[in-house]
Amino acid sequence: MKFLFTGGSGFLGKSVIPKLENEFDVISIGLNKTDKIQWDLSKRIPAFVNNYDVVLHAAGKAHRVPRSIVESLSFFNVNLDGTKNLCEALEPHPPKSFIFISTVAVYGIEVGNEIDENYPLNGNSPYALSKIEAETFLKNWCKKYNVKLSILRPSLIAGQNPPGNLGAMINGLKTGRYLRIGDGGARKSILMAEDIARLIPKLIQKGGTYNICDNHHPSFFELEELIASQLNKKGPKAIPIWLAKTMGSIGDLFGSKAPINTAKLEKITQSLTFSNEKAKRELNWEPLDVLKNFKIESRYANKF
Repeated sequence: MKFLFTGGSGFLGKSVIPKLENEFDVISIGLNKTDKIQWDLSKRIPAFVNNYDVVLHAAGKAHRVPRSIVESLSFFNVNLDGTKNLCEALEPHPPKSFIFISTVAVYGIEVGNEIDENYPLNGNSPYALSKIEAETFLKNWCKKYNVKLSILRPSLIAGQNPPGNLGAMINGLKTGRYLRIGDGGARKSILMAEDIARLIPKLIQKGGTYNICDNHHPSFFELEELIASQLNKKGPKAIPIWLAKTMGSIGDLFGSKAPINTAKLEKITQSLTFSNEKAKRELNWEPLDVLKNFKIESRYANKF
């Protein structure tokens, strides 16, 4: 079964493709020299000669705060136009199944518990809006070409050399520049990257839209202690909430570049979790426990 994976050289691809290759003939497309097809998806793609049974579309511009109108538009150039270009190239030979990696950012919320797929899509950042519009486009396109569509909305993803907030936590603990805020009790939904590979055979058969994360929703404290132990370090020093708020107010003067500001502080100190019950029920899926399965790269631990 031929499998086209967009963004295969990225973080998710490195975690998922090795597992898929046991079952599928995987072809990756992206910007890296390791991709079998090298192409910028934001540009029109020549029609694919080969037929692909399954397409997993993971390429996209990741979550970050744009600093200009140009950066804001780039989310749509990559996440929306890239999706349209990909589908146009597939039209001569539509796949049987199309799996789209979206995001829980489409809900547009920063605080809440067990948010499920019925929650309105209120995301208003360029990142969220570009993903929402891509989801809408794909629903129409897949219906037109009789393609089974799966939309996955992962939370924070854990895996080898993770980017984003989890990578920043590892680096901060590694260098001793990380501070625990209060008791670190805020919980966040996290998913092991390899769980996406485990879901794919089920999605090919069924399709649907699903939040995906583990069952536990680890706290900051639990993650900090897990990572610190793997680095052979003590847990981070804690500062009280009142002091963190003072630091956040000072950070507001420097905007998004500040190590801590009020907006970042709110994310760290308040829980945000998502419900995975639909995926578990409809796909007969049991996610991996992040705290039992997440291992930082040995290159981190070997330095200490």
